[in-house]
Amino acid sequence: YGATGRCPGVLWSFRHLDKTLSSTRTKPGNAAAAAGASLSDYLLILIEELQLVLDQWLPQLKKGDQKTQALKVAKAVKSGTSSLKKKAKKIRTSVTFHRPKTLKKDRKPKYPRLSAPRREKLDQFQILKYPLTTESAMKKIEDNNTLVFIVDIRADKKKIKAAVKKMYDIQAKKVNTLVRPDGTKKAYVRLTPDYDALDVANKIGII
Repeated sequence: YGATGRCPGVLWSFRHLDKTLSSTRTKPGNAAAAAGASLSDYLLILIEELQLVLDQWLPQLKKGDQKTQALKVAKAVKSGTSSLKKKAKKIRTSVTFHRPKTLKKDRKPKYPRLSAPRREKLDQFQILKYPLTTESAMKKIEDNNTLVFIVDIRADKKKIKAAVKKMYDIQAKKVNTLVRPDGTKKAYVRLTPDYDALDVANKIGII
C-alpha cells in the first residue's frame, strides 16, 4: 500500500487484464473472450468496493497505531528505560582495571594453631649488642652528638631506632649503618637536640 492506503499494483494488473480481454473481444468468433470480459468487469467492481472500504478504515487504523505508539513511548519515558535514560560517564583516572576492594575480616580461629606464641627473635637486647668506646667513637659523642653501637647484622635502621628508644628512652634523629670487614654491623645513632650524647653516655656507663 502507498501513503494513501491504495493498492496500485493490483488495480494495474486487473486493468491490464481488462484491456487485453477487450482487445480480444473485438476479434470475431472469440466466445471465451466475451465470457472473460464479463468476469473481468465483475472483479474490477469488487476491487473498487474493497478500495473504498480500505480508504474509509485505513486512516483510522493508522491513527490508532500512532496513538498506541505514543502511549508506549510516554510510558517508557515515565518509567525510565535504559535506552532513554542518560547514563553519566564514569571518569577513569587509570588505564588498568582492578577488582573492587571487598571487606576483609580478621581471622577468628576455633583453636590456636600454635601452642605458644612465637618468641620475637630481634628484640632490643638482641639488636643492640654493646656500645663502642674507641677514640673515634668518643669523638663522635663529643662533636656530633652521636652514639656508636655494634648491632645485630639482621637489624635495619628502623629497628635500631626503635631499640634505642625502648632501651634508653632517647629519641634518635638519624641512624647510619655500615658492615665492618670482620662481618659485624656498626650503627651511628645521632640524637635529637633535646638529648645530650655525653649525658646519655654517662648514664649508660660508656664514660
